[in-house]
Amino acid sequence: MAYFGDPVLAADLLFRPDHSVIDQSLNSRLGATTTNGDGFGLGWYGAGPEPAVYKSTHPAWSDPNLRELAQQVRTHLLFAHVRASTGTAVQRSNCHPFRHGRWLWMHNGQIAEFPTLKRDLVLAVDPGLYPSIEGSTDSEVLFFLALTFGLEDDPFEAVARAVGLVEDVARAHGVENAVQMTVATANGDCLWGFRYSTEGRSRSLYYSQDVAQLRRLHPDVAVLKGLGPETRLIVSEPLLNLPGAWTGVPEGSAGIVRPGTDEIRPFVPIPAG
Repeated sequence: MAYFGDPVLAADLLFRPDHSVIDQSLNSRLGATTTNGDGFGLGWYGAGPEPAVYKSTHPAWSDPNLRELAQQVRTHLLFAHVRASTGTAVQRSNCHPFRHGRWLWMHNGQIAEFPTLKRDLVLAVDPGLYPSIEGSTDSEVLFFLALTFGLEDDPFEAVARAVGLVEDVARAHGVENAVQMTVATANGDCLWGFRYSTEGRSRSLYYSQDVAQLRRLHPDVAVLKGLGPETRLIVSEPLLNLPGAWTGVPEGSAGIVRPGTDEIRPFVPIPAG
């Protein structure tokens, strides 16, 4: 889940919705696995120059520190992720979101046969960025490839080039359907989301509709009354069962959430060639 809008208490997003991220850690309805208990993480922007992160290898549903923290954190941009490992170790450094400078990154999906491709992919990371890789996941390597290709300047092109490189390397190794991803990344001012898979059957991803429209559709829903006009959520699964509230991100698409006009566009990988 990624939230962008007026400052809100983290607990209102993490615990109050019927199908919150915490509920999804036990009972995912659309994910590849029903239980996501291999750790969790939060990332948020506050008073400091860089975002803060809180990550743990405990399941999200059983961490009392998470509930304590969420009752005190108020932020305009929040990332929350619950993890089901695709093969790498259950350790704090492998929990999302990942952080580098002002940037946060979280990924749902996998790079197929990552151990086979890992050496080639890691060697493509900028040498100046390489020492900042902390964990062993494909998700973090994808993040650092995007940084290598200019995430800070043009996230749409950087992620397209990173995915294009992964697919090129996979083809060289005879690996099919290399990329499965929904990704969220942010720099504190804007939020980007991506939905793509090599085989064209990507994991689910939704965005919330305009708040004014939602108030017209559901005038009796109290939580909507406190949300500002810029509020948007990007989620793997809808948090509330509100007809008309959620729109699926189209297959092979990328979007930006920012003050003013949001945008969604086709996403096409750029080969390394």
